[in-house]
Amino acid sequence: QVQLVESGGGLVQAGGSLRLSCVASGSVSSISSMGWYRQAPGKERTLVARISRVDNTYYVDSVKGRFTVSRDNARNTVYLQMNSLKPEDTAVYYCAAGTLPYAATQERDYDFWGQGTQVTVSS
Repeated sequence: QVQLVESGGGLVQAGGSLRLSCVASGSVSSISSMGWYRQAPGKERTLVARISRVDNTYYVDSVKGRFTVSRDNARNTVYLQMNSLKPEDTAVYYCAAGTLPYAATQERDYDFWGQGTQVTVSS
């Protein structure tokens, strides 16, 4: 089992920055992929960014150039640095961990999820 705890959300003005953290505990050695998802009110949960065990990263087009995903294996932590935030980035952000022997590419590839952290961007 893997437990994930996100932090770092909050209220920020448009153009501002936030850094989300996701600390993993439990069977962390089984984790191969980590992802950040978000869910805005009334909308489905969607991928924001993901990072593989070998630090290959992927971003959805809407956040490219603004968000950066990284991991610190010594701290069992994944980060999502969010710059130039826009009101449309407002959502609950979730951290997810996958344990498959290949990089996760679909939501169903992730086995464990955090509780989420709220990010609100005011205009």
